[in-house]
Amino acid sequence: MATTAVTSLMLGAGRAMAAEPIKMAGIYTVPVEQQWVGRIHEAALAAQDRGHVEYSYSENVSNTDYARVMREYAEAGNTLIVGEVFGAEQEAREVAAEYPDVAFLMGSSFKEDAALPNFSVFDNYIQDAAYLSGIIAGAMTETGNIGMVGGFPIPEVNRLMHAFMAGALEMNPDIAFQVSFIGSWFDPPKAKETAFAMIENGADVLYAERFGVSDAAQEQGVLAIGNVIDTQSDYPETVVASAIWHFEPTLNKAIAEVQAGTFTAADYGIYSFLNQGGTSLAPLGTFEGKVPGAALQLVAQREAEIMSGDFVVTINDEEPSSS
Repeated sequence: MATTAVTSLMLGAGRAMAAEPIKMAGIYTVPVEQQWVGRIHEAALAAQDRGHVEYSYSENVSNTDYARVMREYAEAGNTLIVGEVFGAEQEAREVAAEYPDVAFLMGSSFKEDAALPNFSVFDNYIQDAAYLSGIIAGAMTETGNIGMVGGFPIPEVNRLMHAFMAGALEMNPDIAFQVSFIGSWFDPPKAKETAFAMIENGADVLYAERFGVSDAAQEQGVLAIGNVIDTQSDYPETVVASAIWHFEPTLNKAIAEVQAGTFTAADYGIYSFLNQGGTSLAPLGTFEGKVPGAALQLVAQREAEIMSGDFVVTINDEEPSSS
């Protein structure tokens, strides 16, 4: 169902867009191989392959340098600039105000402002798939102890952790959680070290919100649940399931609005929802037949209910804590 929704939105956006590609730039504070930014980058490359955009990008841009890079891309004639301004909110909005004819679509913990009509926000609201992956985790733990390693306790991370925890608890109400944040978006060694400590403290399933966690799980022979991307091919005996983010619906909507001249301040977060094709649960792959049937039945039931609107995963942006 999620795949169908993504395809439908892509085709709809494609029909609305003119033949001439628009100039698009991506500004990223981490390498494009980092999972969150990687999904944006992948969607942009796909749009370029379809001839909808001419795409250029900068990676590893510091927050203190972010405004300067925004100006450079705006001055270079880009009409759509995409990025993430979690650490440079005020400066980014000030730059956007200087270039009213450029559309800015930025990952943000804050909402859009009608007074700044060319600045829209998004976030990976993939709590639906995170909830479903939590159900699987709850069925796979034998110790009843799950470790969770995050980057920073900001809304986009917190809501996924809470959704995951809720899914796990629905499957097994006796689960205890260890929660820790490493204070970085890309520090695999630190994430790995934190995960090792959780395993020593009894965790036999890890929520890998950051790179490095699955490495620890693999080395210690415990299981992991992925986030944003599917890394099971790299950890075939470790990663059971993953909540996948599909940025294509978000980006394609923005491209269509820019092409039509109707881009305005909006919250694009809804395009990450399951019923919009913005998220999905990765195939079980190597764990096919290893997940208890009761968990798979509950996943199928909740997925259908989420799609129909009969079940809504709670969005809780508060910082989670250990049990």
